[in-house]
Amino acid sequence: MFLSTARHATVLAVALVAFTVSCGADPASAPAGAPASSASAAASGSASAPASAPASAPGPSSSVPADDSVPPEKVRDAFAGLQATLDDTCTPAQCSYFLNRVHDELHRMDRAMKADPKGPGHFPEPIALIAKLDAELGGDRSFENLKKHQTSLIDTRDKINTWMQGHPDDYR
Repeated sequence: MFLSTARHATVLAVALVAFTVSCGADPASAPAGAPASSASAAASGSASAPASAPASAPGPSSSVPADDSVPPEKVRDAFAGLQATLDDTCTPAQCSYFLNRVHDELHRMDRAMKADPKGPGHFPEPIALIAKLDAELGGDRSFENLKKHQTSLIDTRDKINTWMQGHPDDYR
């Protein structure tokens, strides 16, 4: 009986540690009783992203680190993040979160495409679309400015999605 309970507790603790690491949380904030696993040890040795704001607190905080010391993602991973915004909309309760997320995901794609081994010249249209959007925004990421340029923001996302769908070898 004791062996079974200990096994269940160990499995639960390992699952919680893996979940914490996969969510980008700081492994140091794991419960004190959680055992150290090789996954959490490997994660603590690498630079981790700052914890994102809770889902109940929408705001202009970026879920994508702007720190250049973080290695760029693969295009397919960044594209998956961008696609995750396709079914979302700007509702009164979540509009700030949504617009900031679309902006962040577009710039995540931009960094990934520019760092891709194929080179930025392989993604001319999406990179140009993001540059055009940035020029329209004028560096102002405030909710008011994103709301003012909401149509351009969403159009840019949709055009990049369409372009990427036409180039499946770039994200598979």
